[in-house]
Amino acid sequence: MRRVCVFCGASAGNDPAYAALARSVGQGLARRGIGVVYGGGRVGLMGVVADEVLRLGGRAVGVIPRPLWQREVGHTALSEIRIVETMHERKAMMADLSDAFIALPGGLGTIEEIFEIWTWAQLGMHAKPLGFLNVLDYYTPLMAFLDHAAGERFIREEIRRAAMVDESAAALLRRFTEYVPPPVAHWIDREKT
Repeated sequence: MRRVCVFCGASAGNDPAYAALARSVGQGLARRGIGVVYGGGRVGLMGVVADEVLRLGGRAVGVIPRPLWQREVGHTALSEIRIVETMHERKAMMADLSDAFIALPGGLGTIEEIFEIWTWAQLGMHAKPLGFLNVLDYYTPLMAFLDHAAGERFIREEIRRAAMVDESAAALLRRFTEYVPPPVAHWIDREKT
């Protein structure tokens, strides 16, 4: 694993545990010699992760749409910044540059980004590991809903299990090294839908 994409909030949230988690992710990646790819912002958890990676001499690559860069929310001290025109280009580039994906706490953008990556895995568009860091049970209600959706047969069980959930960045990174991608269904069996 050379680079891990980190999706997370442009806010730091209301509990210091969120920023502490972001710092631990940055530290864990930098100490393992793994670069971070992220949304390129200098604010919120995004800025915390990038700052910690850079502080420890690691490599931080930001991918940011031009309108956000022009609003001066971009991090100007990164190892590399890639400015794109659209959010679609941003997600595609982040996926191409990364070997794995982690979602820290975040809002709509974070959830949308990790879900698109997860959907691409379901479709066989990549075979890279992905996971959620669940500090303070942030993602517990979402995971309960996804378990319900799997139980109702709207998500295949092997696809549901493809997204790992852990409270520890170190544990999640270890699990990534053992990841086996789920089988891709090449057609829909009408009898089983």
